[in-house]
Amino acid sequence: MTETLSFQLNWEPNGFQSPYFLAREEGFYREAGLEIEFVEGHGSPYAAERAARGRADVALAGASAVLTTQSKGFEPLAVAAVTQKTPAAVYTLRDVFGDPLTEPAQLAGRTVAPSATKTRILTAQLLENAGIRDEVELLDVDPHTHHRVQHKVVDGTVDAAVGVVTNGIEIGREHDRTPDELPIGDYLDIYGMTLVTGPEFARERPESIRSFIRASTRGWAVATRDPERAIDVLVGRNATLERNRGIERLKFETAANRLQFTPYVRDHGWGAQDPARWRRLGETLSETALLEGPIDPDAVWTGEFRPVDEPIVSEYADRVRPPVE
Repeated sequence: MTETLSFQLNWEPNGFQSPYFLAREEGFYREAGLEIEFVEGHGSPYAAERAARGRADVALAGASAVLTTQSKGFEPLAVAAVTQKTPAAVYTLRDVFGDPLTEPAQLAGRTVAPSATKTRILTAQLLENAGIRDEVELLDVDPHTHHRVQHKVVDGTVDAAVGVVTNGIEIGREHDRTPDELPIGDYLDIYGMTLVTGPEFARERPESIRSFIRASTRGWAVATRDPERAIDVLVGRNATLERNRGIERLKFETAANRLQFTPYVRDHGWGAQDPARWRRLGETLSETALLEGPIDPDAVWTGEFRPVDEPIVSEYADRVRPPVE
């Protein structure tokens, strides 16, 4: 018997999400007894809250959004860490910045425009750790840009912007200029995307969650071994992405090889979560005005539903053998 499961995405389908569409195309969800209903999103906070409210069975959301949703009085539950590093990145164009951007210290004396509140928080922490927070003009988020700050870099209004990895490469290709990116995940030990559910769904359908994680892991493994196939499926769903095929493939390969596959995953398998990292993230967010109430990082995640008895999960490193580590 096949049961339907709604999967709330954090945004509209793109290369970062291609493994889930590949898993459906290859029949992995169906073999697990699931029919997946994809729902396009409007950001991680929206996705996390939808899952916590029970309006989506499972959601894809950033770890910081999970904690901020908890601070609103909801009970989101992260059941797997999809990417062990945040996808946030500071990016610029070489002719704007003047030099190759290779380390945070170079941002001293510069103006930086963040794309969203959470990326601004991560950037502030990055600058604080580098000892230059007071030397950088970190702008507030401009609500009129719809989270798109690329044009400010292109026209030289700011020295750099903050978005996600590949944003800089994308505008570099579009304008035939040399881009540089500084991945924040290389400097801050912050989770990226997680799979999230709500308390009611966790109580009533634990096996569905395990099946979803198992099938999704298979999708990530196959996509990592054959990224072109993953992008073919993505473009097949939305033909308008064909013109940016190269960027969409780059998004996925960056996520798979730089953000997801880490020594921790090599040792603990796909989706593993570390309580110490959740606590550190909670401490970081608690120093900002982002939280609306108390949080408990230990209560916002669980490893209970991760099927560690499945080789594809526990032996993910051996199954994937990624080309880049």
